Amino acid sequence: MMRKQYSAAFKARIVQELLKEEKALAQIASEYEVHPTQLKNWRAVALEGLPSLFERQDTTADLKRAHEQELSELYAEIGKLSTQVSWLKKKLQL
Repeated sequence: MMRKQYSAAFKARIVQELLKEEKALAQIASEYEVHPTQLKNWRAVALEGLPSLFERQDTTADLKRAHEQELSELYAEIGKLSTQVSWLKKKLQL
């Protein structure tokens, strides 16, 4: 017998419904024709993964700040080198 494959979006939609706690687990399982144990597993995976969602946001913000810092340093270096090139051009023309 082939096992049913469910999309991530489908699982997420059901877990959201479970977390609302407006319907019993057995009722949701019956409506979507998914075993209650499977729903419990999906809910556990979702709850376990929640903290990492926020960690990734923090990491992204840190990377963005580091990128902006590096960019400003590079622009400063370009300005310094442009000034040196201009000075050397003037020196060589004399």
